[in-house]
Amino acid sequence: MTLTDSKFTVLLIADPGMPARLARHVAMTLPDGQTDGPGSPAHWEAEVRVEPFLRDERTSFLEVVEAVQPAEKGADVVVYLTDLPRRDDRIPILAEVSTAHRFGLIAVAGVGATWVTRRAFDLVVLTIAVVTERPELLPRMAARLRSADIPDGIRYYAPRGLRRLRLLAGMVRANRPWRLVAGLSKVLVVALGSGALALATDTIWLFADTMGPWRIGVTTVLSIAAMVAWLILDHELWERPESAAERARSMLYNVATVITLTIGVAVLQVALFVSILFAASITLRPDVFEQTVGHPVSTGDYLSLAWLVACIATVGGALGSGLEDDEGVKAAAYGIRQRQRFDE
Repeated sequence: MTLTDSKFTVLLIADPGMPARLARHVAMTLPDGQTDGPGSPAHWEAEVRVEPFLRDERTSFLEVVEAVQPAEKGADVVVYLTDLPRRDDRIPILAEVSTAHRFGLIAVAGVGATWVTRRAFDLVVLTIAVVTERPELLPRMAARLRSADIPDGIRYYAPRGLRRLRLLAGMVRANRPWRLVAGLSKVLVVALGSGALALATDTIWLFADTMGPWRIGVTTVLSIAAMVAWLILDHELWERPESAAERARSMLYNVATVITLTIGVAVLQVALFVSILFAASITLRPDVFEQTVGHPVSTGDYLSLAWLVACIATVGGALGSGLEDDEGVKAAAYGIRQRQRFDE
């Protein structure tokens, strides 16, 4: 198949996790895909392989090319999607493309946390357009990207305006914090046990009745912070820079880890709240509740009680985090997760 035809073969190589899911979606979209540029449609045949090549974000583009060996893959264009951030002096990089090697590297974290699928698709099409020298295929978003020449290629930077915040949001999304609960099964068991014990204690009923919304709010923040701190310390998730030059990188990774864990623990607490509210509505009779608090109870009283018990259960669940397998918890830490891929 020649590149003068309108049909190309594209090999999408992706890191496990979110890049792999994006690559599969792009592969399904590409055969019938059309850029939003002024040119005529083109047809692509796409294949996906899941294999990590990038160990460190500081790896140069040429080193990535040497590791992937795109010339040996038997495709017209090879695109590698990674969830590791790529930066040039703290400026997020979206893509690096080499026409000579018919290869593109896309850092999906740089596109942010919204419209990720569409933006990843556009970056793949951008790579194809540059490699095949078909400017009519360039997506419109290419006009907003600042570019610079690099050895054997061209580099595309994230557009101005909150680009560092978008990078951080993209890293958190790649961590999939909402799935952290599934990796904390022992924490959930201990938390539910703690919640059941607290729910059966009438002193907790009085606390919930007298604390008020703002005190329960402070308790919520403290319980989540306690769980996050315990997870970080117990599973050694904190990245320590080996030198002053790595301080900014470690800070970025640590902030992403803290946000990931905070969202994950918040999801856990909401799940506990729903479970405890359901249990309280079945097991705690209103007349018994009223006898303890000394006034008629309403739905709001049950909600306050369930939320306070969920906070207590979250703190209790922190004790169960020490029983968890490190692998599930450390998936929330960017650098550790990447190193685990190559240790397997």
